[in-house]
Amino acid sequence: MAQRIYILDGHPAPTSLSNTFAKAYAEAARAAGHEIRLVHLSSLHFDIDFGVAGYQQTKPLEPDLEQVLEDLAWCEHFVLATPMWWGGMPAKLKGVFDRALLPGRAFDTRSMHFGLPAPLLGGRTARVILTSDTPGWFLRLAYKNSLLWQLRRQILGFVGIKLTGVTHCSPATEPKPGMVDRWRAEVGNLGARAR
Repeated sequence: MAQRIYILDGHPAPTSLSNTFAKAYAEAARAAGHEIRLVHLSSLHFDIDFGVAGYQQTKPLEPDLEQVLEDLAWCEHFVLATPMWWGGMPAKLKGVFDRALLPGRAFDTRSMHFGLPAPLLGGRTARVILTSDTPGWFLRLAYKNSLLWQLRRQILGFVGIKLTGVTHCSPATEPKPGMVDRWRAEVGNLGARAR
């Protein structure tokens, strides 16, 4: 069954492995009949700084952030391709979440459940395509999958989006010969199946 899929290339540069994988996913998903919206972080223009201590006087959202919210509301499946830098996501990508996921738009503070606001983006699934130089075993054992925990529980899960899969590509800076093609094929297969 065809799905509406929003793909965010979360690398701040116009060319990257994240960009390559986002395009591979989009091409395969489109060829399989899914409806696709592909956005590149490098093309979004907005102030990444939330800039205030609370939600009472937030900055008006720039048109690109309004579009991010519209795309999240539109989609049934969200795909985020991002590098891991210094154990976290790029600052500009974090700025998207800091600025766009606001009360009344992504969660409802008027309806609390177990001390947490009700999520407003429920019923959606997500996949993260993560590039890093950190091996998967080290990411799990030494870093306790902290970036993936943040994405799964504190960002996506907080607004109701269920992270159903992670594809981790490492080492990304100097991959072994043939690895990028292998990763691209794997990502394309996921796109064709909307996974």
